[in-house]
Amino acid sequence: MPSYIVKCKSSASDEEIQAVKDQAVKNGGTITHEYSLIKGFAVTVPEVSVLSFDGHPHVERVEEDAEVRTQ
Repeated sequence: MPSYIVKCKSSASDEEIQAVKDQAVKNGGTITHEYSLIKGFAVTVPEVSVLSFDGHPHVERVEEDAEVRTQ
């Protein structure tokens, strides 16, 4: 399963973020990391389920997790 980073809106409460995480798990995902600097988390989830975040009122964006390198 691919891994994604889900960034929640800065206005989202802890309870609202937990609801987004619960939705990810309900859709077959596994939370792999919770970020402290941003309101977000990493999740492995089936590709078809990532669409469930589109238009979610507490999600700012979802992007595929990838390795980043500097030169």
